[in-house]
This record gives sequence, C-alpha cells and structure tokens, in this order.
Amino acid sequence: MKLIKFTQQTDYQFILFFENGMSKECDLKELIEKHVSVQQIKTAKINAEWGCLEFNNGMVDIEPKTFYNYAYGIKHQKVA
Repeated sequence: MKLIKFTQQTDYQFILFFENGMSKECDLKELIEKHVSVQQIKTAKINAEWGCLEFNNGMVDIEPKTFYNYAYGIKHQKVA
C-alpha cells in the first residue's frame, strides 16, 4: 500500500494519500516523534520507488503499510 502524496497540516498532523485511493488525516506524533523532531518535519518527502515517507534525507523512513495501519487503527495480529 504505497503512499503517493501527503500534506502536512501542523507539526505532526498530516493528510496521507495512498495508492488505493484512500486518504486519512492523522496525528503521527506517537509514531515518529522519537525519530523526527518538529523541526525536522519539513524534511519529509516520499520515496517514489518504495512509496514510503522519508525524513532527514532518508535517515528515517516509515514503511507505507505501517502508515496505513497506523492511520486506520489496524493492529498487528500475532499468529499463534
């Protein structure tokens, strides 16, 4: 589920647009604040090949599936 576009609203608040046509506004603070400071948010860009969101010239990247699951509240299910 590649990320194709994003819009940063304020600080960690983003609107994420996915290749399946879905979009979601969400607060990414809980997901990325340990790795990306508010000052570094402006470094966000999409890696076109992988469809992931990168920060700090690729030093931090978030897998698109992780963003999609986070945005839509899908929890990782453990297999017994």
